[in-house]
Amino acid sequence: MTSQHEFDTDLAATRAAPEYKAALRAYELAHELGSQIRTAREARGWSQTELATRAGMRQHAVSRLEAGDVVPTLTTLERITAALGAKLSVSLAA
Repeated sequence: MTSQHEFDTDLAATRAAPEYKAALRAYELAHELGSQIRTAREARGWSQTELATRAGMRQHAVSRLEAGDVVPTLTTLERITAALGAKLSVSLAA
């Protein structure tokens, strides 16, 4: 049986791993993008179905994007922003 100390040590090592940090960042970005998409959609008074129709997607795909369940491709983001009449902006920061 694993002790609490061993578990905590293993957990700390996992969280320090570059792969873990990259996956966590992708998760955070997906949630941030989802929130922005939802806010923009709601500001227009649209349902998820309305946005999906305008973007040529299914409602379920919009739902998953808004929930942050998937990391969208640039192509998907371009379709969503075009449907919303918004501008897609991607930047790199040092």
